[in-house]
Amino acid sequence: MRPFDLTAPTTLEAAAGSDGTFLAGGTTLVDLMKLNVLTPRRVLDINGLPLRGIDAGDGLRIGALERMSDIAAHPGVYPMISRALSLSASQQLRNMASIGGNLLQRTRCTYFRDVATPCNKREPGSGCPALEGANRMHAVLGTSDACVATHASDVAVALVALDAEVRLTGADGNRTVKLADFYRLPGDTPATENDLRPGELITEVVVPRLDWAANSTYVKVRDRQSYEFALCSAAVALEIRDSRIVDARVAAGGVATVPWRLPAVEATLRGEPVTLETFEKAASVAGEGAKPLSGNGFKVPLLRRTLVRALLELTEGSR
Repeated sequence: MRPFDLTAPTTLEAAAGSDGTFLAGGTTLVDLMKLNVLTPRRVLDINGLPLRGIDAGDGLRIGALERMSDIAAHPGVYPMISRALSLSASQQLRNMASIGGNLLQRTRCTYFRDVATPCNKREPGSGCPALEGANRMHAVLGTSDACVATHASDVAVALVALDAEVRLTGADGNRTVKLADFYRLPGDTPATENDLRPGELITEVVVPRLDWAANSTYVKVRDRQSYEFALCSAAVALEIRDSRIVDARVAAGGVATVPWRLPAVEATLRGEPVTLETFEKAASVAGEGAKPLSGNGFKVPLLRRTLVRALLELTEGSR
Protein backbone atom coordinates (compact mmCIF):
# COMPACT_ATOMS: atom_id res chain seq x y z
CA MET A 1 0.00 0.00 0.00
CA ARG A 2 1.30 3.43 -0.94
CA PRO A 3 1.29 6.40 1.46
CA PHE A 4 -1.81 8.59 1.52
CA ASP A 5 -3.29 11.50 3.46
CA LEU A 6 -6.34 10.72 5.61
CA THR A 7 -8.92 13.33 6.60
CA ALA A 8 -12.39 13.06 8.12
CA PRO A 9 -14.84 15.77 6.99
CA THR A 10 -17.68 16.39 9.43
CA THR A 11 -20.12 18.04 7.01
CA LEU A 12 -21.46 17.03 3.64
CA GLU A 13 -20.44 20.41 2.26
CA ALA A 14 -16.82 19.78 3.24
CA ALA A 15 -16.80 16.39 1.53
CA ALA A 16 -18.73 17.19 -1.65
CA GLY A 17 -16.53 18.18 -4.55
CA SER A 18 -13.38 16.85 -2.94
CA ASP A 19 -10.56 15.49 -5.10
CA GLY A 20 -10.01 12.61 -2.68
CA THR A 21 -11.34 9.06 -2.47
CA PHE A 22 -14.20 8.41 -0.06
CA LEU A 23 -13.92 5.72 2.63
CA ALA A 24 -17.02 4.26 4.30
CA GLY A 25 -16.85 0.61 5.38
CA GLY A 26 -13.61 0.18 3.45
CA THR A 27 -14.31 -3.45 2.65
CA THR A 28 -13.47 -2.92 -1.03
CA LEU A 29 -11.29 0.18 -1.04
CA VAL A 30 -8.75 -1.04 1.51
CA ASP A 31 -8.36 -4.39 -0.26
CA LEU A 32 -7.66 -2.68 -3.58
CA MET A 33 -5.24 -0.23 -1.97
CA LYS A 34 -3.30 -3.15 -0.49
CA LEU A 35 -3.02 -4.65 -3.98
CA ASN A 36 -2.01 -1.25 -5.47
CA VAL A 37 -4.97 -1.50 -7.83
CA LEU A 38 -6.11 1.82 -6.37
CA THR A 39 -3.50 4.30 -5.17
CA PRO A 40 -5.30 7.44 -3.94
CA ARG A 41 -3.17 10.23 -2.55
CA ARG A 42 -5.98 11.51 -0.35
CA VAL A 43 -8.63 9.46 1.45
CA LEU A 44 -11.66 11.01 3.14
CA ASP A 45 -13.28 9.03 5.95
CA ILE A 46 -16.97 9.98 5.59
CA ASN A 47 -18.34 7.92 8.48
CA GLY A 48 -18.99 11.08 10.48
CA LEU A 49 -21.40 12.46 7.90
CA PRO A 50 -25.18 12.45 8.56
CA LEU A 51 -25.98 9.81 5.95
CA ARG A 52 -27.75 7.19 8.03
CA GLY A 53 -31.35 6.19 8.62
CA ILE A 54 -33.93 3.82 7.15
CA ASP A 55 -37.43 5.13 6.45
CA ALA A 56 -39.97 2.57 5.25
CA GLY A 57 -42.97 4.88 5.20
CA ASP A 58 -44.06 5.79 1.67
CA GLY A 59 -41.53 3.68 -0.20
CA LEU A 60 -38.07 3.04 1.19
CA ARG A 61 -35.29 5.53 1.88
CA ILE A 62 -31.88 4.29 3.01
CA GLY A 63 -28.97 6.51 4.05
CA ALA A 64 -25.81 5.70 2.12
CA LEU A 65 -23.82 4.92 5.27
CA GLU A 66 -26.28 2.37 6.61
CA ARG A 67 -24.60 -0.99 7.09
CA MET A 68 -25.73 -3.97 5.04
CA SER A 69 -26.60 -6.11 8.06
CA ASP A 70 -28.80 -3.40 9.59
CA ILE A 71 -30.71 -2.92 6.33
CA ALA A 72 -31.23 -6.66 5.91
CA ALA A 73 -32.70 -6.91 9.42
CA HIS A 74 -35.07 -3.92 9.06
CA PRO A 75 -38.75 -5.04 9.01
CA GLY A 76 -39.74 -2.50 6.33
CA VAL A 77 -37.25 -3.72 3.72
CA TYR A 78 -38.63 -5.72 0.78
CA PRO A 79 -37.71 -9.43 0.96
CA MET A 80 -35.63 -9.43 -2.24
CA ILE A 81 -33.44 -6.63 -0.85
CA SER A 82 -33.07 -8.26 2.56
CA ARG A 83 -32.25 -11.64 1.04
CA ALA A 84 -29.75 -10.19 -1.43
CA LEU A 85 -27.94 -8.45 1.42
CA SER A 86 -28.00 -11.53 3.65
CA LEU A 87 -26.47 -13.67 0.89
CA SER A 88 -23.62 -11.20 0.31
CA ALA A 89 -20.06 -11.64 1.61
CA SER A 90 -19.77 -12.74 5.26
CA GLN A 91 -21.49 -11.55 8.44
CA GLN A 92 -18.36 -9.64 9.48
CA LEU A 93 -18.22 -7.80 6.15
CA ARG A 94 -21.96 -7.11 6.19
CA ASN A 95 -21.51 -5.48 9.60
CA MET A 96 -18.88 -3.14 8.12
CA ALA A 97 -19.94 -2.50 4.52
CA SER A 98 -22.20 0.45 3.69
CA ILE A 99 -25.01 0.36 1.13
CA GLY A 100 -23.42 3.22 -0.82
CA GLY A 101 -20.08 1.45 -0.92
CA ASN A 102 -21.71 -1.81 -1.95
CA LEU A 103 -23.29 -0.15 -4.98
CA LEU A 104 -19.89 1.29 -5.96
CA GLN A 105 -17.79 -1.81 -5.36
CA ARG A 106 -15.40 -2.77 -8.11
CA THR A 107 -15.42 -5.98 -10.11
CA ARG A 108 -13.86 -9.16 -8.74
CA CYS A 109 -12.28 -9.96 -12.11
CA THR A 110 -8.89 -11.49 -11.31
CA TYR A 111 -7.21 -9.57 -14.13
CA PHE A 112 -8.46 -6.26 -12.73
CA ARG A 113 -7.10 -7.13 -9.29
CA ASP A 114 -3.70 -8.34 -10.57
CA VAL A 115 -1.53 -5.33 -11.43
CA ALA A 116 0.90 -7.61 -13.29
CA THR A 117 -1.70 -8.21 -16.02
CA PRO A 118 -3.33 -5.86 -18.54
CA CYS A 119 -6.86 -4.63 -17.79
CA ASN A 120 -8.85 -1.97 -19.62
CA LYS A 121 -10.71 -1.08 -16.42
CA ARG A 122 -7.49 -0.42 -14.57
CA GLU A 123 -5.33 0.82 -17.45
CA PRO A 124 -7.46 1.96 -20.41
CA GLY A 125 -6.18 0.62 -23.70
CA SER A 126 -4.05 -2.14 -22.17
CA GLY A 127 -6.34 -4.99 -23.23
CA CYS A 128 -8.69 -7.59 -21.76
CA PRO A 129 -7.00 -10.96 -21.14
CA ALA A 130 -10.29 -12.49 -20.01
CA LEU A 131 -11.53 -12.60 -23.60
CA GLU A 132 -9.19 -15.49 -24.34
CA GLY A 133 -8.09 -16.42 -20.84
CA ALA A 134 -9.73 -17.65 -17.63
CA ASN A 135 -13.30 -16.42 -17.99
CA ARG A 136 -15.55 -18.86 -16.14
CA MET A 137 -16.80 -16.14 -13.77
CA HIS A 138 -17.21 -13.49 -16.44
CA ALA A 139 -20.23 -11.94 -18.13
CA VAL A 140 -22.25 -13.18 -21.08
CA LEU A 141 -24.57 -10.14 -21.28
CA GLY A 142 -23.71 -6.48 -21.78
CA THR A 143 -20.15 -7.25 -22.79
CA SER A 144 -17.84 -5.60 -25.31
CA ASP A 145 -14.49 -6.31 -26.96
CA ALA A 146 -12.93 -4.15 -24.25
CA CYS A 147 -14.38 -5.79 -21.11
CA VAL A 148 -16.36 -8.82 -19.95
CA ALA A 149 -16.12 -8.33 -16.18
CA THR A 150 -19.25 -9.03 -14.14
CA HIS A 151 -20.80 -6.55 -11.74
CA ALA A 152 -20.21 -7.76 -8.20
CA SER A 153 -23.12 -6.38 -6.14
CA ASP A 154 -26.03 -8.62 -5.11
CA VAL A 155 -28.28 -5.92 -3.71
CA ALA A 156 -27.87 -3.76 -6.83
CA VAL A 157 -29.70 -6.49 -8.77
CA ALA A 158 -32.70 -6.29 -6.43
CA LEU A 159 -32.66 -2.49 -6.44
CA VAL A 160 -32.56 -2.30 -10.24
CA ALA A 161 -35.54 -4.67 -10.40
CA LEU A 162 -37.44 -2.32 -8.09
CA ASP A 163 -36.61 0.86 -10.07
CA ALA A 164 -34.53 2.29 -7.24
CA GLU A 165 -32.83 5.68 -7.47
CA VAL A 166 -29.68 7.09 -5.93
CA ARG A 167 -29.41 10.61 -4.56
CA LEU A 168 -26.04 12.20 -5.33
CA THR A 169 -24.30 15.26 -3.91
CA GLY A 170 -21.29 17.03 -5.39
CA ALA A 171 -19.78 20.44 -6.05
CA ASP A 172 -22.65 21.28 -8.44
CA GLY A 173 -25.37 20.40 -5.92
CA ASN A 174 -27.80 17.50 -5.65
CA ARG A 175 -29.28 15.23 -8.29
CA THR A 176 -31.21 11.97 -8.52
CA VAL A 177 -30.44 9.15 -10.97
CA LYS A 178 -32.20 5.84 -11.55
CA LEU A 179 -29.84 3.08 -10.51
CA ALA A 180 -30.35 1.30 -13.83
CA ASP A 181 -29.14 4.44 -15.62
CA PHE A 182 -26.37 5.06 -13.09
CA TYR A 183 -24.39 2.00 -14.20
CA ARG A 184 -22.68 2.11 -17.60
CA LEU A 185 -22.04 -0.69 -20.03
CA PRO A 186 -18.32 -1.11 -20.76
CA GLY A 187 -18.39 -0.28 -24.47
CA ASP A 188 -15.02 1.18 -25.43
CA THR A 189 -14.54 2.85 -22.03
CA PRO A 190 -14.84 0.17 -19.33
CA ALA A 191 -12.86 2.28 -16.84
CA THR A 192 -15.95 4.51 -16.58
CA GLU A 193 -18.29 2.25 -14.63
CA ASN A 194 -21.01 4.66 -13.54
CA ASP A 195 -22.41 8.16 -13.82
CA LEU A 196 -20.67 9.45 -10.67
CA ARG A 197 -18.99 12.80 -11.29
CA PRO A 198 -15.64 13.84 -9.74
CA GLY A 199 -16.11 14.65 -6.06
CA GLU A 200 -19.68 13.33 -6.02
CA LEU A 201 -20.95 10.80 -3.51
CA ILE A 202 -24.09 8.75 -2.96
CA THR A 203 -26.12 10.15 -0.06
CA GLU A 204 -29.28 8.05 -0.19
CA VAL A 205 -30.95 5.11 -1.92
CA VAL A 206 -34.67 5.51 -2.67
CA VAL A 207 -36.98 2.64 -3.60
CA PRO A 208 -40.47 3.63 -4.85
CA ARG A 209 -43.41 2.18 -2.98
CA LEU A 210 -44.53 -1.11 -4.49
CA ASP A 211 -46.80 -2.97 -2.10
CA TRP A 212 -46.76 -6.25 -4.01
CA ALA A 213 -42.95 -6.36 -3.79
CA ALA A 214 -43.63 -7.95 -0.41
CA ASN A 215 -43.99 -11.06 -2.59
CA SER A 216 -40.38 -11.16 -3.75
CA THR A 217 -37.21 -13.18 -3.43
CA TYR A 218 -33.56 -13.32 -4.40
CA VAL A 219 -31.90 -16.57 -5.45
CA LYS A 220 -28.12 -16.80 -5.67
CA VAL A 221 -26.20 -19.68 -7.26
CA ARG A 222 -22.50 -19.90 -6.36
CA ASP A 223 -19.66 -22.35 -6.03
CA ARG A 224 -19.90 -22.51 -2.25
CA GLN A 225 -22.60 -21.67 0.26
CA SER A 226 -21.04 -18.56 1.82
CA TYR A 227 -18.57 -15.76 1.13
CA GLU A 228 -18.68 -16.26 -2.63
CA PHE A 229 -19.81 -14.16 -5.57
CA ALA A 230 -22.67 -15.21 -7.80
CA LEU A 231 -22.30 -17.41 -10.84
CA CYS A 232 -25.90 -16.38 -11.44
CA SER A 233 -28.61 -14.73 -9.38
CA ALA A 234 -32.23 -13.68 -9.85
CA ALA A 235 -34.30 -11.00 -8.13
CA VAL A 236 -38.03 -11.58 -8.70
CA ALA A 237 -41.21 -9.88 -7.49
CA LEU A 238 -44.67 -10.97 -8.59
CA GLU A 239 -48.17 -9.56 -8.25
CA ILE A 240 -50.60 -12.48 -8.40
CA ARG A 241 -54.39 -12.41 -8.51
CA ASP A 242 -56.64 -15.42 -8.99
CA SER A 243 -53.63 -17.61 -9.82
CA ARG A 244 -52.52 -15.30 -12.65
CA ILE A 245 -49.50 -13.02 -12.81
CA VAL A 246 -50.65 -9.40 -13.02
CA ASP A 247 -47.21 -7.81 -12.91
CA ALA A 248 -43.58 -8.81 -12.50
CA ARG A 249 -40.16 -7.34 -11.76
CA VAL A 250 -37.15 -9.45 -12.73
CA ALA A 251 -33.40 -8.80 -12.80
CA ALA A 252 -30.30 -11.00 -12.90
CA GLY A 253 -26.79 -10.84 -11.49
CA GLY A 254 -23.55 -12.73 -11.99
CA VAL A 255 -24.11 -12.93 -15.74
CA ALA A 256 -23.74 -9.33 -16.93
CA THR A 257 -21.44 -6.32 -16.77
CA VAL A 258 -24.14 -4.37 -14.90
CA PRO A 259 -27.19 -5.45 -12.86
CA TRP A 260 -29.33 -6.84 -15.67
CA ARG A 261 -33.05 -6.05 -15.84
CA LEU A 262 -35.06 -8.57 -17.86
CA PRO A 263 -38.07 -6.74 -19.37
CA ALA A 264 -38.73 -9.50 -21.91
CA VAL A 265 -39.11 -12.01 -19.08
CA GLU A 266 -41.43 -9.63 -17.24
CA ALA A 267 -43.57 -9.14 -20.36
CA THR A 268 -43.81 -12.89 -20.95
CA LEU A 269 -44.99 -13.48 -17.38
CA ARG A 270 -47.73 -10.82 -17.33
CA GLY A 271 -51.24 -12.16 -17.73
CA GLU A 272 -50.15 -15.78 -17.62
CA PRO A 273 -51.20 -18.51 -15.16
CA VAL A 274 -48.92 -19.47 -12.30
CA THR A 275 -47.54 -22.69 -13.75
CA LEU A 276 -44.19 -24.30 -14.41
CA GLU A 277 -44.86 -24.03 -18.14
CA THR A 278 -45.31 -20.25 -17.82
CA PHE A 279 -42.06 -19.94 -15.90
CA GLU A 280 -40.08 -22.02 -18.38
CA LYS A 281 -41.46 -20.02 -21.30
CA ALA A 282 -40.52 -16.73 -19.62
CA ALA A 283 -37.06 -17.98 -18.66
CA SER A 284 -36.40 -19.11 -22.24
CA VAL A 285 -36.05 -15.47 -23.37
CA ALA A 286 -33.69 -14.47 -20.55
CA GLY A 287 -30.48 -15.17 -22.43
CA GLU A 288 -31.32 -13.19 -25.58
CA GLY A 289 -28.23 -11.37 -26.82
CA ALA A 290 -25.82 -13.44 -24.72
CA LYS A 291 -22.24 -13.78 -25.96
CA PRO A 292 -20.64 -16.70 -24.15
CA LEU A 293 -16.87 -17.08 -23.96
CA SER A 294 -14.80 -20.26 -23.92
CA GLY A 295 -15.35 -20.95 -20.23
CA ASN A 296 -18.72 -19.46 -19.30
CA GLY A 297 -21.26 -20.80 -21.81
CA PHE A 298 -22.93 -22.69 -18.95
CA LYS A 299 -24.23 -19.37 -17.61
CA VAL A 300 -26.92 -19.10 -20.29
CA PRO A 301 -28.83 -22.27 -19.29
CA LEU A 302 -27.95 -21.57 -15.64
CA LEU A 303 -29.69 -18.20 -15.89
CA ARG A 304 -32.85 -19.88 -17.17
CA ARG A 305 -32.81 -22.51 -14.43
CA THR A 306 -32.14 -19.89 -11.74
CA LEU A 307 -35.12 -17.85 -12.88
CA VAL A 308 -37.41 -20.88 -12.85
CA ARG A 309 -36.17 -21.79 -9.38
CA ALA A 310 -36.87 -18.27 -8.09
CA LEU A 311 -40.35 -18.23 -9.64
CA LEU A 312 -41.21 -21.63 -8.18
CA GLU A 313 -39.94 -20.60 -4.77
CA LEU A 314 -42.01 -17.42 -4.86
CA THR A 315 -45.26 -19.13 -5.93
CA GLU A 316 -45.11 -22.28 -3.85
CA GLY A 317 -48.47 -21.51 -2.24
CA SER A 318 -50.11 -20.19 -5.40
CA ARG A 319 -49.84 -23.21 -7.70
